[in-house]
Parts: sequence; C-alpha cells; structure tokens
Amino acid sequence: MPDYIAGSCNIGGPEVQRRKKAGYFGLFLSSATFIFLSVARPVGGVRVLIFFPLLLTSISWFQTRNRFCLAFGLAGTFNFGDLGSLAKVSDPVDLRADRSKALGMLLKAIATAAVGDGIVIWLLS
Repeated sequence: MPDYIAGSCNIGGPEVQRRKKAGYFGLFLSSATFIFLSVARPVGGVRVLIFFPLLLTSISWFQTRNRFCLAFGLAGTFNFGDLGSLAKVSDPVDLRADRSKALGMLLKAIATAAVGDGIVIWLLS
C-alpha cells in the first residue's frame, strides 16, 4: 500500500475506487445531459449546464489518475485505510504542497470541463 507523499499522493485503494465510481456517475450524467440537450434543443444559456456534470467527471478522473483527493488536499488530510479514516497532515510545508496540488488539479478540471462545454455548445449550434 502506498504511503502519503506531500503534493503527490494522499489517497489509497478504497478512496481511489470511490472517486472512480463518482467519475462513472459524472460520465453518465454528462451523457444524459447531452442527450437531453440534443433532443430538447433549448435556446440561450441552458446548454452551459452540461459544465457541471463534466466538472464532476473531470475532477473524479484527475483524482483517480493522480491518487490525490482535492478536498483532502485542501483540508490537510489523507487516507490510505478504510473509507472515512482520515489522518491529518502535520507539517506546514507538506500542507502547502497539498494545497498547491489541489488547486492546480481543480484549475485543470475546470479547464477540461469548460473545453468540453464549449464543444457541446458548438455541436448543438
């Protein structure tokens, strides 16, 4: 089982699996939203709403791929045991590294969802 590495890895197997399931759920929501938008053809800003399920999908994917939880990184916690058994990051340097990693991943996820949203809006134009 991997150990905590500041700014790199803060979740183990069960937490990774939880995020993988969230990613599949986000992909399902994104697909369902796209199908709805394709059929309903709403006008105006409604098409932008697909951003939110795309964001869930992209955040989950980045967390699974990096074995790093955004929320845990911002909160200064990590978990390599059973779900819900959190440990605190005690070193301030490690905490800064985790928060920096979390913010970077969040920005990448937002950019990914925004690009996906733009593609959907373009496809539905």
